[in-house]
Amino acid sequence: MKKRLLLLLCACAWANPLAAQDCLQTEALIALDARYETALQTGDAAFLQTLLAPTFYWVHNLASMKENKAELIARVQQPAEQSKQRRSHDIVAHRLADTVVLHGLSSVDKWNSDGKTYRTSRYQFMRTYVAVQGECKLLAVQTMKVWSSEIK
Repeated sequence: MKKRLLLLLCACAWANPLAAQDCLQTEALIALDARYETALQTGDAAFLQTLLAPTFYWVHNLASMKENKAELIARVQQPAEQSKQRRSHDIVAHRLADTVVLHGLSSVDKWNSDGKTYRTSRYQFMRTYVAVQGECKLLAVQTMKVWSSEIK
């Protein structure tokens, strides 16, 4: 009986850290990150409330804007401009312990004033995810505009 209890305790101790890090597996995290992009586009405040860490912080292009969790959620609920589509690509994951940094490109399509054509802006991004009590939380984002189809 004592041997079984000891084995059970060892198994639980071994399994708990693995369960906490499951969300950090590259494929699962990239899928979660795609849901983040969709939430930004659709204004899914409930999803963002769950995903973003309490101390979440986003530094935009050349520090033109900086947002915490509350500011981002308020902005996506009442967007100044609705995007046509958001998508991330060329994503690479870098992991250390319970933290993963994803970096890649994010393309954002926005409608032009004619309502028929759109323009695309491409951003280099870094997003930092941390496993906290078995859940992945988005802690920080930094973006830098690297290309735009806008005519100047």
